[in-house]
Amino acid sequence: MARIDLRRDGNVFILTMQEGENLFNRPFLDAFARALDEIEHSTGAAALVTIGGQEKFFSNGLDLAWLSGDGQHEGGAFIRSVLRLLGRVLAFPIPTVAALNGHAFAAGAMLALAHDFRVMRADRGFFCLNEVDIKLPLAPGMTKLLQTRLSPTTLRDVILTGARIGGKEARERGIVDDAVPAAEVLPRAIARAAALADKDRSIYGTLKRGMYADALQLLENP
Repeated sequence: MARIDLRRDGNVFILTMQEGENLFNRPFLDAFARALDEIEHSTGAAALVTIGGQEKFFSNGLDLAWLSGDGQHEGGAFIRSVLRLLGRVLAFPIPTVAALNGHAFAAGAMLALAHDFRVMRADRGFFCLNEVDIKLPLAPGMTKLLQTRLSPTTLRDVILTGARIGGKEARERGIVDDAVPAAEVLPRAIARAAALADKDRSIYGTLKRGMYADALQLLENP
């Protein structure tokens, strides 16, 4: 099975991460980037929905076991690749919606936040920035990304407590735009994406670059 499955539903590209917890390692990042390349090379009306392939997980972030094993030779180069991926999604020139069908932890939560909109399962699964508990610092670009998406109080709470936040609370705090039953996560995300798919790519991307200039400066040039 491919790490990333990419299909279309009308004008909406559906990118399904199919690696269980969808942990970020080099093969996973490369597969994700190839999918984004394919979407960018398309023409006409388009939008993107990203979802996890298993009910329990959207993405649990960095593959720490890989980083201490096969990926240890990459060191900081890999983290820079992660930052650039977050920047690419943040500035992606078509509408993007993250469909949080399960847990979104650490860099996986940041990937969700890099999308324009988020739809989360209401009954199970957590949004969590647990760096305080796994004793990892945030790169400046990550912090700036979080600041573009979260209110100051929510930013403080999620970073300094490592709290696990369910879908309903995430909606109340403005972390996600919708919190719905599991069966409605993907359809709701597709509907949000399809409603915006005819936006002009050039102006859409230009507007996003203007909105997120400070974050993109740090993410694209780590």
